[in-house]
Amino acid sequence: MTQVSDTAAGSPAMADVDRRNVELRYLVLAAQREGNRKLSRDLSAIDLTPAQAEVLLVLSESEPLTLVDLGRLMVCEAGSPSRIVDTLVRRGLVTRESGRSDRRVVSLSLSAAGRDLLPALLEIDDAITAMTSGRLTETERTVLLGALRKVIKGSTGGLAVERRFGPYD
Repeated sequence: MTQVSDTAAGSPAMADVDRRNVELRYLVLAAQREGNRKLSRDLSAIDLTPAQAEVLLVLSESEPLTLVDLGRLMVCEAGSPSRIVDTLVRRGLVTRESGRSDRRVVSLSLSAAGRDLLPALLEIDDAITAMTSGRLTETERTVLLGALRKVIKGSTGGLAVERRFGPYD
């Protein structure tokens, strides 16, 4: 077994900093996992996956949208949400409408059934929000928002958050 010298291993203070950085990464992952588990459990009651719920929520905020525009606003799903939208269209929760001037442009909107599902979906969404931010003071939320936005700045997810919720001041 090779021994590492004190200089190569760093000081005890440096080891504590490294350990805290690793702990931070695992805390973010654990928080995300716990939130997703609760979200998945709660959404199963209305027969939706988290990705399907996000499509419905984004459409409820900004419809009509093209598939490309929807994809730009989605935070939890990477790439094109076409398979998710196909499923929601088959289930009658989302409608597709071809453009009048350009038939290649397809707009997505919530159907009547999708709108009927919104109150239950928003109740679940509010419960998840309360679970996370409800445990923090306003100051803690502000600091955490700023720190997490800094961590994901410039990433695909970071850009989607900024497009959907605006830039962080």
